[in-house]
Amino acid sequence: MSRLVPAAWRLSAGLFASVSLHSLGLSSAFAQHALAEQLPPIEVSKPDDQNRTRARATGDGETTRYRGTASAAPAGNGARSSGAEAVASNGGIVGAATTVITAADIAHSPSQTLAEIIAAQTPGAQITTFYGGQIGAKTSVDLRGFGAFATANTLVLVNGRRLNDVDMAQVDLSTIPLNSIERIEITRGNSGAVLYGDNAVGGVINIVMKTGVGGPPMSARIEAGFGSFNTGLGNISTSLNSGPWSTSFYGNAVRTDGYRDNNRYSQQNGVGNLNYTAPGLTAFLTITGDNQELRLPGGRTVDPSIGLDQLTANRRGTSTPFNYANQQGFGVTAGFTKTLVNGVDLIVDGGVRDKKQQSAFFSSPTPVPAFFTSTHVDSNLTNWSITPRLSVKSLLLGMPSQLLTGIDYYDASFRQNRGAGQGLAAWHNYDLRQQTVAGYFQHTLGVAPATEISYGARVQTVSLAARDNFDPAAPFNADIGALPLTSNETQYALHLGAEHRLNDTVALFGRAARAFRTPDVDERLSSGPPFDPLTFAAIPQTFQLKTQTSWDIEGGLRIEGGGLQLQSSLYLMDLTNEVHFSPVLFYNTNLDPTRRYGSETSLSYRVNDALLLRSGMAYTRAAFREGIWAGNDVPLVSRYTASAGVTWNIWQNYLVLDATARFWSERRMDNDQANPQKPIPANGTIDLRLGGQVERYFWSLSVNNVLNALYYDYAVASTFTDGRFSAYPLPGRSYLLKAGATF
Repeated sequence: MSRLVPAAWRLSAGLFASVSLHSLGLSSAFAQHALAEQLPPIEVSKPDDQNRTRARATGDGETTRYRGTASAAPAGNGARSSGAEAVASNGGIVGAATTVITAADIAHSPSQTLAEIIAAQTPGAQITTFYGGQIGAKTSVDLRGFGAFATANTLVLVNGRRLNDVDMAQVDLSTIPLNSIERIEITRGNSGAVLYGDNAVGGVINIVMKTGVGGPPMSARIEAGFGSFNTGLGNISTSLNSGPWSTSFYGNAVRTDGYRDNNRYSQQNGVGNLNYTAPGLTAFLTITGDNQELRLPGGRTVDPSIGLDQLTANRRGTSTPFNYANQQGFGVTAGFTKTLVNGVDLIVDGGVRDKKQQSAFFSSPTPVPAFFTSTHVDSNLTNWSITPRLSVKSLLLGMPSQLLTGIDYYDASFRQNRGAGQGLAAWHNYDLRQQTVAGYFQHTLGVAPATEISYGARVQTVSLAARDNFDPAAPFNADIGALPLTSNETQYALHLGAEHRLNDTVALFGRAARAFRTPDVDERLSSGPPFDPLTFAAIPQTFQLKTQTSWDIEGGLRIEGGGLQLQSSLYLMDLTNEVHFSPVLFYNTNLDPTRRYGSETSLSYRVNDALLLRSGMAYTRAAFREGIWAGNDVPLVSRYTASAGVTWNIWQNYLVLDATARFWSERRMDNDQANPQKPIPANGTIDLRLGGQVERYFWSLSVNNVLNALYYDYAVASTFTDGRFSAYPLPGRSYLLKAGATF
């Protein structure tokens, strides 16, 4: 959903963060619009990657060595073995900065949400969360400083297949069971755009799932837990193996009252796999499902001019006791990998995902439909895709060569009904269809024993048909319909990277790339001014926005040896036509040119078999480089972030201590492009986890935010009143006790 100034209504189509419009200075003339927006040498191997990833970590037999990450661990637990496509010796795209988070890292993390785990172990990654605690819903991960629009500029994949949809509802990482993840590959910067396409501007997060392949004939794991805010959770995983066949299931459920009033959260997720593995052929079928119910507490308003400070007086309270957002998802993916000749694999996969969302917003404390103060949204998005590709590994003029080329086809249908209340006829009945066809190649070449280069290109065509079947007679209507749009646009992405190993310990890398981002359908729903700035007469929306493009360069080094792993890089990114929200005229527009630059460093040191130390730090500058805001900071981006952690096996796995600390500097509030408002304060948290295992039984006790910091990392500034803002306070100290067993 398009994001509007007076509230955080950009969470999803129909998900509103529920800030009082009047309290933030938005007159009723604008209220309806506000409510509506809310590589080592290449090896030739058997075809053992059917749908996992197009860039992989390198392997040595059954154990995968993860370079440039905080810990080393085997793939384990029946994960699909690595895929042999367009990779570098660091386990990612040649020339790019890469982080890998393993299943062991996830299991030992004191954090209970996937977004927090990524932020704690990826230098420069920032998160924006509205609820905290066990509620990971609607938390965004920001790579390289995109603030409020991070979700549209960070591409999320599962097994190499994109999860980003054509609407603005961010990929909800909370819908992925933590116990189903084998590892997470994070590639920062533009280079992933060649392999994966749209949205890969700040970086790519590829979540590789477990499958149970290669495990014992039968295994199972169960876990239950309870904690603060009346939290209860349960996890289960099972796998079966028989001959060439294997099957597995991973599921979890969580329910909590949440830290805030009207913040109840309930979610159930499941992932099921069926796999066939034979010489020269592998095949798979994956089915996913999720159900989420979330109550929306809204923000706490602060206005010194009238002596109002809800943040201090009642930080856990709510002014929107009846607002909610629900979501149901279902997906099926299937495919195969066939060896055509030695070193040449045909990989074909496709699938369908369906997502339904319902939400209600009442700006008053009563759930009564009315003009300007209530909105009900019902959305349905269906996405079909097929992505065949060819992987060719050979020698080219005596040099190890690896070519990946393929075609991506996506067909998305989006329908949304938007009215004053549930059961009432909708004002807007949006119907949008977007088709994407792309061809790409990426070639990796070992030009010398210690030097690799990689280059690639993608050409992508996006066709869009959008219309608004507007009903002027719908109850409580005070709007006009949008104009239809039919468009067809072709964009391209480029990548050129190189890596040179000075010796067995030190490697240098660098790259340059171009990427693009197509405006999503929610942004198009509020493109063009909704009213005349002089007469305030309503103007039909047009759905028209330009495609955002970016160029970036990056260089750095990696050091690995003697238990030490270090990766450090510098980058510069220039963007044109960045899509953003105008806080003056209340509509989405293309910005004047912007720029991101900074540095990212990760460091880990294994002292001995029982003790691992890790840290990360980053400087991120996101600024407007032209126009009326030239030199100003982009909102919701901290310039400085840092993390530190320790894993200490105190006593033979019977007792293990994990600790993680995160720090972030101040950031500008959402809607504060002019930078006059007081920023969101700097802060930090410390999380601890003490756990252990005795034979098949295991347990853990986590304490999050040990120092009980009272903080918030999201706030939206008033357009009209200096010093007035609405913030989303996050929990203080909280606890979670878990126990389980394996079979």
